[in-house]
Amino acid sequence: MPSFILRAANRILVGLILVFSVYLLLRGHNAPGGGFSAALVAATGFALFAIAEGPQPVRQALRIDPLVLVAWGLLLAIGSGLMAVVTGQPYLTGLWWPADATVDTPAVGTPLLFDVGVFLAVLGTILTLILHLEES
Repeated sequence: MPSFILRAANRILVGLILVFSVYLLLRGHNAPGGGFSAALVAATGFALFAIAEGPQPVRQALRIDPLVLVAWGLLLAIGSGLMAVVTGQPYLTGLWWPADATVDTPAVGTPLLFDVGVFLAVLGTILTLILHLEES
């Protein structure tokens, strides 16, 4: 039996859960959090969406196959480590741009790229499992 209350709360909660997931992802390389925990939180939001609406609306909202997310996540995570090898440093050594960043200038580095890769790989894996379970 469809629940009107769950469907109404779903619209608010999924958005809040996904915003919190992005927050965890962006603070992860400096503090607890990161790609893995952010992906688990995001998967929770998508699982709530799948329970309330069904798997087909989740697939339509994603607009991309979850296995493609896994592939891109693995490529990004591996590629972020290879950037250090290209510069002559050990694999997965953190590189930052701009290298002379001051307090006022935000710096983006390979740890963030690695976290995004882990996020995509874990989220794609969990979404694949959730959607297959919901469809069967």
